[in-house]
Amino acid sequence: MVMTPETKAKIIEEYKKHDGDTGSPEVQIALLSNRITYLTDHFKKHAKDYHSRNGLLKLVGQRRKLLNYLKKKDIQRYRDIIARLGIRK
Repeated sequence: MVMTPETKAKIIEEYKKHDGDTGSPEVQIALLSNRITYLTDHFKKHAKDYHSRNGLLKLVGQRRKLLNYLKKKDIQRYRDIIARLGIRK
């Protein structure tokens, strides 16, 4: 199912740095990871959906840029978000 406003609010609540935070790199990375997970499951049923596959690649690239920014800015925050989301080994 597509991300509902309730799901989005729950993710923002979990990863926000302070009240009213909706745009920190951590929140953006968490939201992108949720969409990437959804699309990955989608491709198990719809293997020939090439249009959405292009969108998935854009999302992965966007998340990669945010992770690189966070890694350059504050390595501890980068390690924390990686560990919380479980997206790297």
